[in-house]
Amino acid sequence: PSPDDVVIVSAVRTPLCRARRGSLSSVPPSTLLTAALRGCLDRAGGPGGIRPSDVEDVCVGTALSDAAGTAGARMAQIAAGIPHTCSLSTVNRQCSSGLQACANVANAIAAGEIGVGIGAGFESMSFTPMQKMKAPDVDWEVMKCNKVAMDCLIPMGVTSENVSERYGLKREDLDAFAAESHRRAAAAQRAGKFDDEIVPVLASRDGGSALVTRDDGIRAGTTAAVLSKLKPVFKKGGSTTAGNSSQMTDGAAAVLMMRRSEAESRSLPVLATWRSYAVTGVPPDVMGIGPAYAIPPALKRAGLTTGDVDVYEINEAFASQASWCISELGLDPERVNPNGGAIALGHPLGCTGARQIATLINELR
Repeated sequence: PSPDDVVIVSAVRTPLCRARRGSLSSVPPSTLLTAALRGCLDRAGGPGGIRPSDVEDVCVGTALSDAAGTAGARMAQIAAGIPHTCSLSTVNRQCSSGLQACANVANAIAAGEIGVGIGAGFESMSFTPMQKMKAPDVDWEVMKCNKVAMDCLIPMGVTSENVSERYGLKREDLDAFAAESHRRAAAAQRAGKFDDEIVPVLASRDGGSALVTRDDGIRAGTTAAVLSKLKPVFKKGGSTTAGNSSQMTDGAAAVLMMRRSEAESRSLPVLATWRSYAVTGVPPDVMGIGPAYAIPPALKRAGLTTGDVDVYEINEAFASQASWCISELGLDPERVNPNGGAIALGHPLGCTGARQIATLINELR
């Protein structure tokens, strides 16, 4: 270990709840982020710990928020007790926005630009549903002449169908994958495995208020046989259904990072060390296969092979892309998402990358 290592000393998330129908559907996205930020700092508080004024920069991932979500995120930061002297930015890398936020903070610490920072992510798909996304402002006459550029507009569910068709994936295998995600998540929830990573959120309910402490999208009794009865959503005769896709969800997560020397001087426990990060572009018409191309360079930079890793967190945007990535990389499925993934837990787009860090660290501990 080096004193200059970038380390994580706290990583938490809110409960993940179904958009529009779930326990957090009435909670504004800023409130979700405030809960995650405050909870993240509380876990690292106490004598010698972190005060809100010690945080120098916050980077927040969000994919759907209006006007890049900057105003709401900044207000959430200040409401969490982090003063205005701490700067804030937002970032949008779609489904990995929360992970990119953490990478931005890690890179700033490694470069010596800041000493203490928080990478976070949030999304309320109740307040900003995907179907309200507007088409981009582009020169359509130019873009229509470029097929790959136009492929950027393909609905994500259709890209899932493209993955299934291109790589010969079978509907029954996707349903089995989805059922297993729910089985694992339900088992983890029953065993209390998520308790240490979740910070509660106060939500209005039935004219009053209640503390939300549990994910509410996990379906314990789901089986492949039950899922097989659902109709394809994006293509007639297709393989992608509501049951083998990630859920639209509300939630937030936050990750507190600093140098190892800083953590040791404050007697803070080091939960994890940030070793490497990689992003790789893939064809827009099969956008979900990114993990299969980004994981190898990330491992190479860390001096590791796929077999060296005990636990992987790979986003389950769809059973198609997640299962193909696992197969393409030759991973042991038992080591991937051992407590379920986004199909069961839900996928608040900007939050998920940071949420996966909290879940991964909690599992490794």
